Amino acid sequence: MESPERVELPAAFEDVDVDVLVQLIADMMERLMAHNDQIPLSPESLTRFHSRVPPGISVLDYLRRIVRFTKAERSCLLITLHYIDQISARMPIFVLSSLTCHRFVIAAIAVSSKCLCDTFCSNSVYAKVGGIPVGELNVLEREFLRMIDWQLTCTREVLQEYYVNLVRTYSTGLYVINDALSSSGISSDSDMDYDGDATSSPAASPAPPDPHPHPHPGRGSSASPAAPRREPSTILIDTATLAPEAPQPPTLEQNMAFAALQQHQQHQHPQHVVDMDTDAAGP
Repeated sequence: MESPERVELPAAFEDVDVDVLVQLIADMMERLMAHNDQIPLSPESLTRFHSRVPPGISVLDYLRRIVRFTKAERSCLLITLHYIDQISARMPIFVLSSLTCHRFVIAAIAVSSKCLCDTFCSNSVYAKVGGIPVGELNVLEREFLRMIDWQLTCTREVLQEYYVNLVRTYSTGLYVINDALSSSGISSDSDMDYDGDATSSPAASPAPPDPHPHPHPGRGSSASPAAPRREPSTILIDTATLAPEAPQPPTLEQNMAFAALQQHQQHQHPQHVVDMDTDAAGP
């Protein structure tokens, strides 16, 4: 059977069709989730982004819904991947999984839109589109800003690098960028620089993300040698300028939420969230 003809994409992420960009981002997130879902949950790993069960809408459809109703810009979509890397480096206990992805995405896009765009929606709109109460989105937004330490910008080159790597590692191999034009070193003298601080840029030539990620060396492993522990995987990680938070024991709040999660999984109730402040349903 002949493989489908590959589709050539624009060299710059600003010119790619938004729905194609959404497909690329969703594909990467789905692979991260498939890997990270195999990591056992623990009380200290629970965050305000956790649901008790995976939401009933795929990440692809969720992103398309957000784009349709909020007109999210390409930079706001791409920088979500940068946020994943930065938070995962600062807080290694956090992973993007099927329980955290949807809330993380809507919070990230709401925050990035306010930071990068001249016009953006109100939190009531983002909450309605994301399928959560506005009060819960407010809590997620504050928690997101705390986790990323208010580091919300990056250079245009960083976003371009994510775009190129997304195309190169797309699961079906459908898309391709002309190699002569796809360098992430495209001139930075344009108005598309999102932050002049070059220290926030990843390494000059990072390896493309592995579509089948493996555990990172040097982190904890399972007590059983026959069952090595899987570790969270991210996309482009540069920890040189980051100061990871020291591991903390679970709080009372986390222990209570973890107990509620276990009880829910045992009884298989209809979907609700593990929300530490509200009882609102997830997206």
